[in-house]
Amino acid sequence: MRRPAILLAALGLLALSACSAGSGDDEVASSPASGAPSSSSAPLPAPVPPPASCDGGTLVDVTTSAELQQALDRAAPGQVIRLADGRYEGHFVATARATAEAPIVLCGSRGAILDGGATDGDYTLHLSQAAYWQVTGLTVTGGQKGVMVDAGVGNRLQDLMVTSVGDEAIHLRTNSTDNVVSGNSVRDTGLRRAKFGEGIYIGSAESNWCQISNCQPDRSDRNVIEGNNVAGTTAEPVDVKEGTTGGVLRNNTFDGAKMVESDSWVDVKGNGWTITGNTGTGTTADGYQVHEVIDGWGRDNVFTGNSAVVDGRGFGINVAGPRAIRDSTTVGCDNQAKGAGGGLTNIECGGT
Repeated sequence: MRRPAILLAALGLLALSACSAGSGDDEVASSPASGAPSSSSAPLPAPVPPPASCDGGTLVDVTTSAELQQALDRAAPGQVIRLADGRYEGHFVATARATAEAPIVLCGSRGAILDGGATDGDYTLHLSQAAYWQVTGLTVTGGQKGVMVDAGVGNRLQDLMVTSVGDEAIHLRTNSTDNVVSGNSVRDTGLRRAKFGEGIYIGSAESNWCQISNCQPDRSDRNVIEGNNVAGTTAEPVDVKEGTTGGVLRNNTFDGAKMVESDSWVDVKGNGWTITGNTGTGTTADGYQVHEVIDGWGRDNVFTGNSAVVDGRGFGINVAGPRAIRDSTTVGCDNQAKGAGGGLTNIECGGT
């Protein structure tokens, strides 16, 4: 039986409240070990990352690449690391752990450019086990990946321009939880390998779990991806991997005109995601897709108020795979699809 719409709507609200309070890994075949979550194994949500700001805190002004890495190495809760306009060449790493009450801020204008150089090199900005950083306003360019967050908690990436990278632009990985990716512009990914050119990437493919998370699911849970503008990606603007749970994808704008290694803007393979208020144009097949890569994943996802201008053969929202996925997915009738040869969705809409 299909889960009652009112119950799934409630699950979506719970996911929203929880979020508000691989290198370049690709989709792989199913594995016999599901690693599907249980209600007792899900971690509790961390405090919500506050809006990023360059005001307040203990100010540390930076004008050179050497000063920037030194400031990152010495960062302490409550500091504001402010970059002057200019080009900062290198691969920058932040590891400090702050608090929700006293975050560390890394900020500047679009004229402050973190330049990772060759697209087959390292990550341009790497938050490694960092907690409660706010990175805002900057331009991030070059490198294999633009911004990588590994085992990060409560960080906020806000109002960045991330462009011209080898693989994906922004990646939350290795059990990174309760982070916010908000209001960023993403352009021109996949310059090294088109198949790895996602815009925003959450979690890791199951084929990389033994490398990334001790052969267990990469539980990059309860992350919020909102208000981003993603275009010029060679793969999906947003890829939500198996192993992730309880995230929110809302009010983003996608342009798939340059996709050559994807047939949708959003590919959801995690559980319990709320996908709402997003808008997309230009795709070779579908607007949004749900998949089961591993048994037990791709379940209980809720789509409401999304818009898809497909102008192609596919669906606005394609819930692919076994009946268990179709029965556990809610596609609200308030979603819209224009120019979709298959129509709005391949399941019965409801719940709104």
